[in-house]
Amino acid sequence: MLDLSPAVRRKRLGLELRRLREQAGLNCADVGSQLECSGTRISRIETGRISIRPGDVREMLDIYRVTGSDVTALIQLAREARRKPWWHAYGRIVPSWLETYIGLETEAARLRDFQPLVVPGLLQTGDYARATLTAAPDAGRGEAIERQVALRLERQAVLARPDPPDLWVVLSENALRVQVGDAGVMRAQLRRLTDLARRPNITLQILPSRHAAHVYPISPFTILDVPAAADPTVVYVEHLTGGLFLESGDEVWRYGAVFDDLRSQALGTAGSADLIAGLAAAAP
Repeated sequence: MLDLSPAVRRKRLGLELRRLREQAGLNCADVGSQLECSGTRISRIETGRISIRPGDVREMLDIYRVTGSDVTALIQLAREARRKPWWHAYGRIVPSWLETYIGLETEAARLRDFQPLVVPGLLQTGDYARATLTAAPDAGRGEAIERQVALRLERQAVLARPDPPDLWVVLSENALRVQVGDAGVMRAQLRRLTDLARRPNITLQILPSRHAAHVYPISPFTILDVPAAADPTVVYVEHLTGGLFLESGDEVWRYGAVFDDLRSQALGTAGSADLIAGLAAAAP
């Protein structure tokens, strides 16, 4: 089972520290003065942007006059927030923006994903993942690609855990018809989609290629609902060199509305399953 995200634990800790500070009637500058640091640093701790040592948590709780089991629980949370996550083992192939995304993906209760170009990573076979990574203009050497494939496949364990997130994917029909790798790779990928769509926590809809939505300038995006985080819903927008995280209420609402429009115009789950099965049967 995947480890929980240190980034999300930092946010949980920060939320609780902010609540206790406000309850004590103090501002960030007050606390910073007593700890001999800036109020800005206290603010960054409370928003989860930086980690904090367990000893510093204890000092903050002394200032807030917190005692008993609450102290023990928060210090333990601080320890857990400083642990290296499972994806740390993959080293340099995990850039900072992807590390943040994996942390949110690991903790999400629900994911809504729109992909106009390729099958999303959580649903890819190893061969399909390898083919997409190899085809990239800036593809690395074979060893680096194999490590990226292994990382992508390990991320998929989140869908098989005892409490898996609900995953709702709207996938362009074009992504199913463009051959990635050889015919065998595509056939296996289509069959994989058929199998995954039967899982109760996965909803898969295909947006027909004839639909006008394909002319809209909509990049791939994922909406992640992370109930325990400081910002419970985050939109991740993918681009050529990385990813962008959107957290403002207006932006999240707009992407949610776009996703609802896309899924309303996509084929239903039964029609989508029939289309995928037909393409798989027709594959050479």
